[in-house]
Amino acid sequence: MGDPWLSIIGVNEDSAEGLPPASRAAIDAADIVFGGPRHLALVGVEDKGQAWPVPFSTAPVLACRGQRVAVLASGDPFWHGAGGSLVRDLERGEWRAYPAPSTFTIAAAALGWRMEEITCHGLHAAPLAQLRKALVPQGRMICLMRDGSAPAELAAWLCGAGAGKATLSVMERLGGGHERIRDTSAEGFDLTDITAPVAVAVHLPAGVGLSRASGLPDDSFAHDGQITKRPIRAVTLSALAPRPGALLWDIGAGSGSISVEWCLAGGRAIAFEQHASRVANITRNIEDFGLSHLMQVMEGNSADHLEEQPLPDAVFIGGGANSVLLEKLYALLPPKTQLVVNGVTLETEALLLQAHSDKGGSLMRFEVSEAKPLGPMRGWTPARPIVQWSVEL
Repeated sequence: MGDPWLSIIGVNEDSAEGLPPASRAAIDAADIVFGGPRHLALVGVEDKGQAWPVPFSTAPVLACRGQRVAVLASGDPFWHGAGGSLVRDLERGEWRAYPAPSTFTIAAAALGWRMEEITCHGLHAAPLAQLRKALVPQGRMICLMRDGSAPAELAAWLCGAGAGKATLSVMERLGGGHERIRDTSAEGFDLTDITAPVAVAVHLPAGVGLSRASGLPDDSFAHDGQITKRPIRAVTLSALAPRPGALLWDIGAGSGSISVEWCLAGGRAIAFEQHASRVANITRNIEDFGLSHLMQVMEGNSADHLEEQPLPDAVFIGGGANSVLLEKLYALLPPKTQLVVNGVTLETEALLLQAHSDKGGSLMRFEVSEAKPLGPMRGWTPARPIVQWSVEL
């Protein structure tokens, strides 16, 4: 293959004077230069500059294949930048990248923060709720924001998440002559006249964030009572063994609590639920936990949708297990798929006893009681036995 036709060039606020010679040469050699209006003005490309379309699309760049094309992007184009979107449709050898220090790196250097001790988030189009699993006591994170109004929205969201005491450093146009850094708190946020591009560095207070152990409190979720209760959920997730990137099918999902905790552990999930009101609760939980990029819900009879979905690494059946469904899964699922089924009825218990006899695995029975007021005294609620079958197919 010949020389790459596409140059992907990182640009920072120090304008043309800060460009390395190789980046400058690639811009000068290009027939067309794509970028945001600010970047095009910074490097002075004049007539051969072409602004990105709104909404953003890589199609105009790909249509220029065969010409000499340069793309300007903020900092490191492959860290929350346009680089990954561009090369998704290219072969190796079609592009050459010229990264600059990322905004994350410049921000951390300005504050004296160690990069390995912070989390980095691109929030140009992502919901703020995606930050929920990044909230940890005394944690530090840097967020790239959509525009000048977004830092106030972030401050309000942090207050709602119990992190109103967080310290915020609002960092505008980092690295150039117009750089400005102002400190405030989430609960006292009153900054105005914020200019993009803007990043916000957040130093979180103590006592925030979700537990990393399986089994969040039941009231963490929107539900109608149809929820895998906390102690059983912890045991179930242990049997499912979440892994980053692994896909779960959650059949008869109820509130979707199993799927939510699976995704918080780094996985992806498809929740199947046939009751519309419960689908609404699952949708709310997806939004509240910021998991729209990792979790989806399918409404209707799961058996009608399974073959349309990518094959999973694990399957959980929390309700509605029957022999027809199990036989369908046996035929459909690839080897090494982890299958976990919970049952509370005598019929389901008999089904799982037979399944264990046929397929092996682990069969356990739990009885969970909780102490509650019973008149002037406290007593144990009646135990409801739960049978759990777990097997690697």
